[in-house]
Amino acid sequence: MSFCSTDFAVKWSQLTPERIEPEITAALQAAQTAINSIAATPPDQISYATTYEALENATEKLDLGWGRLQHLDSVRDSDEQREALNKMLPVVSEFYAKIPLNTKLWNVLKTFSESSAFSSLSPLQKRLVEETNDSFINSGADLPQKQKTRIAELQSELSKVTQQFSENVLDSTNAFELIIDNEEELDGLPESAKQAALAEAISKGLATEEAPKWRFTLQFPSMFPIMQYAHHDWVRKAIWEGSSQIGNAGEHNNSELLWKIIELRQEKAGILGFSNFADLCLRRRMAKNGSTALHFIESLHQRIAPQFQEENASFRAYKGQVSGHEPRPFEPWEASYWAEKWRQDHYNLSDEELRPYFAVDKVMTGMFDIATQLFGIQITEVDSIYLEPGSNQKSELPEVWHPEVKYYAIQDQDNKETLGYFYADWHPRESKRGGAWMNCLETGLPSLNGQVRQPHLGLICGNMTKPVDGKPALLNHDEVQTVFHEFGHLLHQLLSDVPIRSLSGTNVAWDFVELPSQIMENFCWDRASLDFFARHFETGETIPEELFQKMVAARNFMSASGFMRQLSLGKLDLELHLHSEKYLHRDLDEIDREILADYKSELARPVPTIARRFSHLFSSPTGYAAGYYSYKWAEVLDADAFTRFQKEGVTNRKTGKAFRDAILSKGNSRPAEELYRDFMNRDPDQEALLKRSGLVSV
Repeated sequence: MSFCSTDFAVKWSQLTPERIEPEITAALQAAQTAINSIAATPPDQISYATTYEALENATEKLDLGWGRLQHLDSVRDSDEQREALNKMLPVVSEFYAKIPLNTKLWNVLKTFSESSAFSSLSPLQKRLVEETNDSFINSGADLPQKQKTRIAELQSELSKVTQQFSENVLDSTNAFELIIDNEEELDGLPESAKQAALAEAISKGLATEEAPKWRFTLQFPSMFPIMQYAHHDWVRKAIWEGSSQIGNAGEHNNSELLWKIIELRQEKAGILGFSNFADLCLRRRMAKNGSTALHFIESLHQRIAPQFQEENASFRAYKGQVSGHEPRPFEPWEASYWAEKWRQDHYNLSDEELRPYFAVDKVMTGMFDIATQLFGIQITEVDSIYLEPGSNQKSELPEVWHPEVKYYAIQDQDNKETLGYFYADWHPRESKRGGAWMNCLETGLPSLNGQVRQPHLGLICGNMTKPVDGKPALLNHDEVQTVFHEFGHLLHQLLSDVPIRSLSGTNVAWDFVELPSQIMENFCWDRASLDFFARHFETGETIPEELFQKMVAARNFMSASGFMRQLSLGKLDLELHLHSEKYLHRDLDEIDREILADYKSELARPVPTIARRFSHLFSSPTGYAAGYYSYKWAEVLDADAFTRFQKEGVTNRKTGKAFRDAILSKGNSRPAEELYRDFMNRDPDQEALLKRSGLVSV
């Protein structure tokens, strides 16, 4: 199997580095031939089928191959693969960038869209034409040739520098380790975290059961328990100092790359007639422009700032009372530790009490049961096999890219159609990038005009707590919410019934795409839905009522601080992309303090900005750049939309079907505002989020 094969079952073992250049090159040539054919369409043969429909299919093999390669770059990094990818990256980026800049192609497309035949198209076909034209214009289709050439160069350069930014984050994350050989220095750490660190040290040949040592890394499941529970300041400080160096030291310093990315984006926006990159990005999103998005962030900031200040004062007072000292700002490595102590004192609740109820396999199974109940689907695990890269072994089973990966099928309960398949890859490793994400490897098509349905193929990935000492992986509640979040994205893709691939699934306005993911997080808090999956890994018992009540009571613990952190990330993003001329090439840490003076708690010392490791913004040519606000924007939508579930029944099939029909199945077939109104029969109300967060009276 090649990278660019149209075979649905991906043979991951065959996708090896030496195949990348010849196979991607061949796919590029085939795609260019298809583009040239559309551009050369004689006037009397111009139709929807020979233009927009043909363009939909022109890059199919390249899309598949490049998508699989980028996926492997995220989950199975290697020096050889990285070298091959980086060699092809500028070539592929330039190809995609040049499609809307092809004058002959654009003229053919416009000829059809301006013809009388356009009026006879279906509403969905018209939307494809309109969305395609808008995308072409936003990419420079109407520019003079000299500027078109520059746009293509900018896109190619952006691909290279953002890839380097991403690699620097991964490499500097992997460069750090903390080895502890005295168990007393791990006082306060949960036994599960100590066992995981011991297993890490043993796997690296640094320790044995008889001569134990404990290895900690900057992967979240390894570092966070230290920051939250370790009694010794120096241990937390060591981890904090290590994390502060991600993207911020030596050959992995991303400072100049970040400014290069900002400059390239701003130049691109200027050529396209926009005053800033934010306005370029948001023109086709719900916010429409950068100033609207910034106003959204700043208005929420204004509403919660008093609670934020009160919360910080109470937090400092708590530490002063417990420690017997005057209240003072926290050291950066103290905040998580003292917040956990405060929460335990106030609510008598620790994350570790809940962890036994969240075995990852049971979480997945229960989550599937909720989706079955709500959305009328059936999810089953499919037997799969892992084969080493380059293996000659033959198997009829579907392959996975790592032994821990599982493979599933989704069917419709009513008509038994297979809607799609997906992979789940939940645990960290050094060859895998950090964070959690969902992706689509192949977009399917519904059954129309007697054609058999073509299933979707997707994946969900994360970096959750690993299984240790023969026990299943036991997640904390935040990790459970992450699983539900990524599954919501997956449902948006795999339940899509749009017969045009580029309008399907998660190909929606960026500030709408988080609605399905964030609405799923609500099911991690309701008693009825929790009982589907929150069961003790040994006894099978559900969470005791007393523990559940403590968990709900603690939901909004330090809510203003969590809310403000998300606002601060959106604010930093928008300021850099709206007003780049104010900040270019200044010290990033100074800028961070300037922009976020009213968005951050006062600390005892300056903290390096997150910007140098902010992969959401800077690890791809666009990504979440000028769009990080969309998490809070979509949170407004999800909090409001979930009120319908609460009113009609959290696991009510009728409500779930309405959400599937109005949102999950519709992709970008209609504007996001209309889809939301289809489900709620009104526009969104911001108050629901503030009430859920405990920041206004219910």
